[in-house]
Formats: sequence, structure tokens, C-alpha cells
Amino acid sequence: MKLRDAPSACPSLWRWLPCPPAELRLDLVLSSGQSFRWWESSPGTWTGVLGGRVWTLRQDGDRLWYTVYAAKLNAAETERILRDYFQLDVGLSALYHAWGAADPLFRKVANDFPGVRVLRQDPVECLFSFICTSNNHISRITAMIERLCQAFGRRLCCLDSRPFHAFPSLSALTGADAEARLRALGFGYRAKFVSGSARAIAEGLGPEGLCQLRSAPYAEARRVLCALPGVGAKVADCVCLLSLDKAEAVPVDTHVWQIARQRYGVALGGKSLTPRAYQEIGDFFRELWGPRAGWAQAVSTPLPGTLVPHPKLCPPHHVPIPGAVLC
Repeated sequence: MKLRDAPSACPSLWRWLPCPPAELRLDLVLSSGQSFRWWESSPGTWTGVLGGRVWTLRQDGDRLWYTVYAAKLNAAETERILRDYFQLDVGLSALYHAWGAADPLFRKVANDFPGVRVLRQDPVECLFSFICTSNNHISRITAMIERLCQAFGRRLCCLDSRPFHAFPSLSALTGADAEARLRALGFGYRAKFVSGSARAIAEGLGPEGLCQLRSAPYAEARRVLCALPGVGAKVADCVCLLSLDKAEAVPVDTHVWQIARQRYGVALGGKSLTPRAYQEIGDFFRELWGPRAGWAQAVSTPLPGTLVPHPKLCPPHHVPIPGAVLC
């Protein structure tokens, strides 16, 4: 790893942990629409906000290099944060083998998209990020989240003339003028959902209670989330999968529904994605892929609500998003 490849601000210290590409591909995971806080600061180098701190990550062979800016963390703590965020204690190669043995279509995708794993994000950040994903695409969602953090979040530092902010606290989004400010930032109808969900959580289970849903059964966590303004089944499943440890959650939208029907031959009646069809599709993939069905879906289909650009519209250096083969 060459320090000159990092942002111009001098990092306190570069460290690394062993992590082969078969277990993690930063370029695929951080650009796939799971999180919207990472920026490719130079080719193969990613800078973003994690846990209220600014990080730069880069892979070199079987090593994951990382540094944290303006933070006093020892090596054990920084490694713990990264292992938790990328869920590195989960052996991905063995899962790929099992999914490929159960599903020939997955086997076709797996070789092109190695190292795609599910992130373990902060539940508050994940929830409000995915409320913004309805009828949206990754680049626009990323810009919206950036504006949200700049307007409501605490400033952390500035690298290469680019400011970085923490994700807003729940209290910051419950102000009387929050909805109006969000509309001024271009959130449209989502502004009501963001401010409304923030108030509902603050007046109800609180941020601690939201985190405690990690230990609740999947159906219970999903039910609680679906009671929030602007949270339907697919947003709830994204939050369950990406922040609440519900690896069996399979987010479904009309695109995933079409894949299930056309590629897998799942026979479901009707011309729309009804709640019953949604449940049946999720159950089908859970039976096919097993208890980590949501992880398998992250490889084989894009996350609902994060529209994948047509290949002809992508720049030549663009890395295909997982799911492009099946889609």
C-alpha cells in the first residue's frame, strides 16, 4: 500500500487485516446500493463515514488496508469495527458453494461477482437511507443522503477540500422545521416520511429500541418497521437485512418479482405484486437459498429501490453491480 494513493490529508496510521477477495470485494459491495456513504476517492480506494468517523479503505491482494482520520482508536478497536461492519466472521466462500449447489442460476453469477457480502449498518442510518430509495437510483440517493448529512449532521473533518459529516442523530430530524428543510433539500414527498418516522421512533421505542430489534424475531422486527411512516415491506426487509441481523430477509420489488417468475418459474397469479405474492416470493428464495437467503440475493439481484443503470449508460470503467447477469 502506498500512502500517496490515499487522500492528501495525512492519515495517522495505516493498518491492514487479512481479507482475500473471495471474502470481500470493496468495489462490488460499496457501490451496490447497500450503503450510500462511500466515495471512490481514487481508483480502488474508498473513503467514507462509518461509526461517526472518516475512513479510507483499499484492497491489495489478500489484505484490506484502512486508516481512520482524526480519531483516537487502537488497532484492536478499528479492526473490531471493520469486522463487524463487513461481518467478516461469516465465511463467504462456503456460502457461495452452498448457494451454487442449490441453484444453477446462482452458480452462473457467482464467478463474475465474488466477495459480495452484506454490510451490518447502524439501524438509524440504514432506516432513513432506505426511506429515500423509493422510486430512486443510487447516484441520486447518494446525493440526497449527502445533503441530509451536511444539513443535519455533525461535521467530522475535511479531506481534499471535501467536508465529511456524521449521519444525523434522531433528535436532529425531529425538529418542527425538519420536514420543510428536507423539502428545500429536494426530498419531495420523502421529507414527510423522514421527519415522521424520526418523531415516531423518538416518541416510541427510541434509537436503543430500534437496535434491540436485532434480537427480536424477523417477523416482529418487520412488523415494527412497517408501522413507521413511509416504510413498506421492501424497505423494512432492506433494513432487517442490512442492519438488524435478519439474514433471511429477502427484499422484493416488481423487478425481483419478474426475475422470480421468468428465471425461476415461480408461478404467482395476478398482474401486480400483492402482499401475498411478496411473501410467497420471499419464502421461495428462503427455501432455495437457506437461512442466509438475503445474502444470496445481494449477489444475484440488486437491492429493491436502487435502480441499476443500463450498461450503455455506464462509463467504461464502471464495475457491474451484482445482479446484472440475472437481470
